Amino acid sequence: MATQYTIRDLAREFDLTTRAIRFYEDMGLLRPERSGPAGRNRVYSARERARLRLTLRAKRLGLSLMEAKDIIDMYDSPRDTVPQLEKFISVLAEHRKQLENQMREIQANLEEVKQHEKEARQLMSKHRVKVEA
Repeated sequence: MATQYTIRDLAREFDLTTRAIRFYEDMGLLRPERSGPAGRNRVYSARERARLRLTLRAKRLGLSLMEAKDIIDMYDSPRDTVPQLEKFISVLAEHRKQLENQMREIQANLEEVKQHEKEARQLMSKHRVKVEA
């Protein structure tokens, strides 16, 4: 029999709230089977667990949930892996460009902060000299 997980199992394993997992379901990233009265119990397969792990990895990389879903869904299709890898590379390249732009902006901001700090220290030094005289 295939390994099965409850929503609590996955929440505990990945340090998530059950609400977050349900949100991923709402976004179409996870599709658990339903069991019990009126299908109230969610049953996650090893495949769904892997999809959750990939979703969290994509989030750590800074990808949007929709980008993650597109990439993960490609692996469920019977297509060749070349288009999947091309899509993944394309998404990663775009994300890398965004991060590089943010890094340049942060570096410029940091240089500006350093300059203001230097000027403020110089002014403070001049002020102390006047007070002591």
